[in-house]
Amino acid sequence: MDNLIFDCDGVLVDSEAIAEATLLELLGEWLPDLAARAELKAALGMTTANILDHLEARSAYRLPTDAAARVDGAIEARLADELRPVDGVAAVLDALELPLAVVSNSRRQRVLASLATTGLDARLGDIPIITADQVAQPKPDPAIYRLAAERLCCAPGDCLVVEDSVSGVTAAHGAGMTVIGFTGASHVPPGQGERLRQAGAWRILPHMQGLEALVQQWREGRPSTPGAPQHHRTTRTRA
Repeated sequence: MDNLIFDCDGVLVDSEAIAEATLLELLGEWLPDLAARAELKAALGMTTANILDHLEARSAYRLPTDAAARVDGAIEARLADELRPVDGVAAVLDALELPLAVVSNSRRQRVLASLATTGLDARLGDIPIITADQVAQPKPDPAIYRLAAERLCCAPGDCLVVEDSVSGVTAAHGAGMTVIGFTGASHVPPGQGERLRQAGAWRILPHMQGLEALVQQWREGRPSTPGAPQHHRTTRTRA
């Protein structure tokens, strides 16, 4: 049975611009010798800890020992006040009939809070939510998507994924899934569609209103997976 998996930040919720602005403010104080904005574009989709490690290695300065916790706390405080769903995503979730899952490089606490703040939790219902704290190696490693396939009781080839970052596309593609590269959130830099394509994206989606057509195209254009497990799947119970 076919399954659709969403990344959270930058796909379901328009959080990346908020996170980037918060990071830039803190990094200007902690690592003042970096061109932080350019460096962050290259680190899009990584965990907070990996982003900070990536940036600290390029600076002559050292980060505070509690930098990751302070960054996450500052971002989550702003998200609670400012976060909105990605344009068009609520209508798409209402229309889709496929089993769904969410796979995110954020910590579980942030994902659950983001979905609740935007009201998307009611539309998603009781679906698998896989986060970076459940695997040893987060995206771009494919382990998190392999775990999602296990939770959905399906083969990776039965999964269509929507991702906005090179890190996420790399992970899902490496797990053997088909990936749509989403470029419709407010943080997307110029040329991102081509970067996602080069990372393995099957199609590029500039707005959520086109997702249903791509799902249908994917379902009609691929062979069924021989010998795929036919386990019972969790369905959504909507509020």
